[in-house]
Amino acid sequence: MKALIKPKQLYSRDCVLSKPNPVPLKSGVYAWYFRQVPLGVSNDDCHIHDGMLLFYVGISPRKPTKDGKASSENLRKRVRKHFKTNASTSTLRMSLGCLLQKSLGITLRRIGRTERFMFLPQDEIKLSNWMGENAMVCWSEHAEPWKLEDEMIKNFSLPLNLLGNEQHPFYPKLSAIRKQAYQKARQLPVIIVSK
Repeated sequence: MKALIKPKQLYSRDCVLSKPNPVPLKSGVYAWYFRQVPLGVSNDDCHIHDGMLLFYVGISPRKPTKDGKASSENLRKRVRKHFKTNASTSTLRMSLGCLLQKSLGITLRRIGRTERFMFLPQDEIKLSNWMGENAMVCWSEHAEPWKLEDEMIKNFSLPLNLLGNEQHPFYPKLSAIRKQAYQKARQLPVIIVSK
């Protein structure tokens, strides 16, 4: 846990997307720190490191299913997805995007033939740029990361975590904001993006 709350280094988006890549191809827990936080998110009781607020933790891979099926994810793949892909593959990006819709001028939509909930490509770029300016990450390798994640959620105020964090005071508000964004997206036409 020490590597997450007193990290030797916090890594920027540019660093995580660079070569050679500093993020290990191992299982573990990652922690997200923010310079600026979306309007309306309380930072009461949040852990601070080097002036940045710890707001979210995640794991890779996820806990194996009851039948023993394991994910092929690792820290590098997962951290890069949060910084680079789209909201349909990242709970963190989805929450941030929903919270930042007004300030960034972005809107959640249903996109493609599978009608995935995400932001338009140009809006995902705005979200990535915001994360590049405001979000930094660190990690800790762990053989069973879900155990350390549970411990972090139990011991720290993590307003952007949803799963397993229902007792957090911001949970109802974040859930409602996301639900409202999904409802609005369902009322808008599906967008087919050409490649």
